[in-house]
Amino acid sequence: MRQPNFLVRNTLAAVLVVFSSVALAQSVPAQPPSGGNVLQPETRAAQALPSLAPLVESVKSAVVNVEVAAKVSGPRGVESPMERFFGRPNGRENMRQGAGSGFIIDPKGLVLTNNHVVEDAVSITVKLDDGRSFLAEIAGRDPLTDVAVLRLKGKPEKLPVVALGDSDAVKVGDWVLAIGNPFGLASSVSLGILSAKARNIEAGPYDDFLQTDAAINPGNSGGPLFNMKGEVIGINTAIVGGGSGIGFAVPSNLVRALVPMLEKEGAVTRGYLGIGIQDLTADLGKALNLPVTEGAIVNEVSPGGPSAKAGMKVDDVVVAIDGQKVGSASALTRSVALKRPGTSTTITLFRNGNRQDVKVTLGTRPDLEGISKRSPRESEDSSKARVGVSLSDLDARTAQQAGFTRNEGGALITDVVPGSPAERADLAPGMLVVEANRKPIRSAEELATAIRATPSGGTLLLRVMTPGGNSRFLRALKMP
Repeated sequence: MRQPNFLVRNTLAAVLVVFSSVALAQSVPAQPPSGGNVLQPETRAAQALPSLAPLVESVKSAVVNVEVAAKVSGPRGVESPMERFFGRPNGRENMRQGAGSGFIIDPKGLVLTNNHVVEDAVSITVKLDDGRSFLAEIAGRDPLTDVAVLRLKGKPEKLPVVALGDSDAVKVGDWVLAIGNPFGLASSVSLGILSAKARNIEAGPYDDFLQTDAAINPGNSGGPLFNMKGEVIGINTAIVGGGSGIGFAVPSNLVRALVPMLEKEGAVTRGYLGIGIQDLTADLGKALNLPVTEGAIVNEVSPGGPSAKAGMKVDDVVVAIDGQKVGSASALTRSVALKRPGTSTTITLFRNGNRQDVKVTLGTRPDLEGISKRSPRESEDSSKARVGVSLSDLDARTAQQAGFTRNEGGALITDVVPGSPAERADLAPGMLVVEANRKPIRSAEELATAIRATPSGGTLLLRVMTPGGNSRFLRALKMP
């Protein structure tokens, strides 16, 4: 907001007074007591403040930028060539360009970031602080905790890494450091403190966020939150809209438990009790004649579920699982979710005022949110998107609609990502690729195979047909 002129003048005058005072202080040295010169108290205090430069220098090389091209369903807009040929569906599919942050945790090329950064991605590029750039694929992702693991393609060497620390050990008031790519400003560093722990912001069923006032902005998503040892204690994930100094990070201890499953299996398989629960409050504890005020009250037991088979009942109050205190319903939910299906678990509970242990063999949590494991086809689409082009087979119907007089097969280009190698090669939606390196192409999969087989820096010679006239042209597609 524009300031009134007199305020600006007064502020400038104040600044001049300050500088004049500094100049005077510098020109008239203080008289030291006998024994030599001493620093002024303000100078001693300033020199006592530690610099974070060594810490930043030791970790920032492992923090990366994650650039993504992803599919989105967009509103009606300018008609593309494909829409002129095939018509436009109600919610047509567009591409979006996005950017986030991440960090390398394994010299083999494993990168941690947020699920929302790479969700629906068809191409992912990871850029390092040293200028190197790698294509990446999704090794695994978990929408319920907003965590994703990426795997760098090619043969990355001498990768800098950072370690996951103990998020349970950090205390409210401890200094923390965030590094990321806010608004595209790579390797930006911000400092703050841990403001709170175990925040539930209703982002998912397993919320257990760390809160910090270290500056976190759009583009920081997926970046690391460090303690003063240079260990990652959280993945920066969310901010409060309209707020200032209120950011949230997924705690590292939760992330550490998920990484092995995401890397090897592509998704998280969680334990399951089969109960409905709510928080135990002091008033409810008193009404139930309990000696405790924290825990999880069982409101429902699913027939035939693991808890029912173990003999758990409605109004049981769970206070511990495998000896670890349960302070709330959400704490019980998180604890069970981190255990593998088939695990034998000891549930400590109160029933009718009496404390007892119940042995439960955990089941497999059903896909209540409709989130399923990534299919092999999605991985295939990701590899196709190496050059920013989407493909489909050409059948008799689409051949006629697209204006091709004969159908001898080929790979129909359905979308081209702006700024991609495909666009630079003058490829466009509606073109039909019929040859790659002078070999016939009969399907989208054959062209995808040719693209994957071409090494980085190589060029794939394509012969394409345009709709209507069936004219043929050559295109040189250079591989990133």
